[in-house]
Amino acid sequence: MRLIDLSHTITFPHWRWKPERHITSSHANGDLFTSSRLHTPLHGFTHVDAPAHFLPGARTITEMPLDQWCGPAAVVDLSHRGADDGITAADLDQHGQHIQAGDIVLLRTDWDQKTAINTREFWTTAPWTTREAAEWLAARDVRAVGYDYPPDPSLRMNPEHPGSIPRDQHVTHDVFFPRGITVIEYLANLRAIPTPRTIFMALPLKVDGGDGSPVRAVALEL
Repeated sequence: MRLIDLSHTITFPHWRWKPERHITSSHANGDLFTSSRLHTPLHGFTHVDAPAHFLPGARTITEMPLDQWCGPAAVVDLSHRGADDGITAADLDQHGQHIQAGDIVLLRTDWDQKTAINTREFWTTAPWTTREAAEWLAARDVRAVGYDYPPDPSLRMNPEHPGSIPRDQHVTHDVFFPRGITVIEYLANLRAIPTPRTIFMALPLKVDGGDGSPVRAVALEL
């Protein structure tokens, strides 16, 4: 078995998420332990969203089953889509016929290879998921959908303040969450998965009341 890392590194600084690592003790200062404290948003870098992120009163991270983000996965090669391209239902018809009910679907555009995630352009010039494509996936009863690009058109408009954009412009959230489908955002290295089907895991931290969580996403090559 080989593990394929599909996660972005949490880097300092980052213009949008502004993570901070505070060293609380260090060998250099004569301390017995080197220890740090991490301050980072639950929705930064590679992460999962709980339904409570978008739906008032919905389930939080600790109320979700772990198999929501773990299990059989279909990798859909959409690497022909680049900057300013919408991913369509026709794309999924052509490249996603191996998707099965209950799958975790991984949409691969290689955007993480084309534009660095520490730049604003990663959001403002990215491909995005059209509503028709999201409905296509929902109709196939998938479990979760992961992306290596910013999935919603709203993020192209105002990546600093996406909450200022109308609700229906957050297309994947608007289509998926009411149907019980969750999302894994900002995956990396999907091109390294050698087969169209794999086993995928992206386990969240057990954050009490969490509306999302950073994850270490991996594919298992069996």
